[in-house]
Amino acid sequence: MALPESIPVKFTEEEAAYLNLRPVVRQTFRIRELVDMILAVTGKDAARVQHILGSGTTVFHSYRYWWQGFQADKSSLSRLLAEFPDPLPNRPFRAEECTALHLEAAPDRMAMRIERAKAAGRKLLRRRSLWECLTSLAQQTPPRYAQYSYEQRADCFAAELAAGQWPEIQRELLQSAPRSLRPALAALPTIARVLYICPRV
Repeated sequence: MALPESIPVKFTEEEAAYLNLRPVVRQTFRIRELVDMILAVTGKDAARVQHILGSGTTVFHSYRYWWQGFQADKSSLSRLLAEFPDPLPNRPFRAEECTALHLEAAPDRMAMRIERAKAAGRKLLRRRSLWECLTSLAQQTPPRYAQYSYEQRADCFAAELAAGQWPEIQRELLQSAPRSLRPALAALPTIARVLYICPRV
């Protein structure tokens, strides 16, 4: 069937408990809004998007969404998906374009997200800001293009850390970090990868 223009959707906080007393919210989504949310879960995989539209449920940011499932017409869905960005593997990495990064214990296992706006400040006695320390890692280990993130609306570049490299990096980060970020940095497990988030302009 052709894609509907709008879809009544219900959603509530996702819980593992047997009895869920969270309130249910009702909202009407335009089809593009719903597919935009699904893409954050599936990536640009037409078959998976079509399956979720048909199943009538998905989980996004700790909320479960559900609607009356429907069989999406493949050609209509393909035209809609064509409106969304594709990966750009040839995009060069530029540290100045990054607005955030993820410290990952393993690929796709984020241990901590750091925003440039919160980490770029430099105090008088610090040689470098936390953000400068983090982006300087890209000079030691040049990041490679990893993927386009529909959730972040950004291209992501990954820098793999060598075995045993993290303790020294962690010490330097703790010296330059604002006091508010030090406890989280100190509690991090061994970080294996830095993922740089560069929004698509």
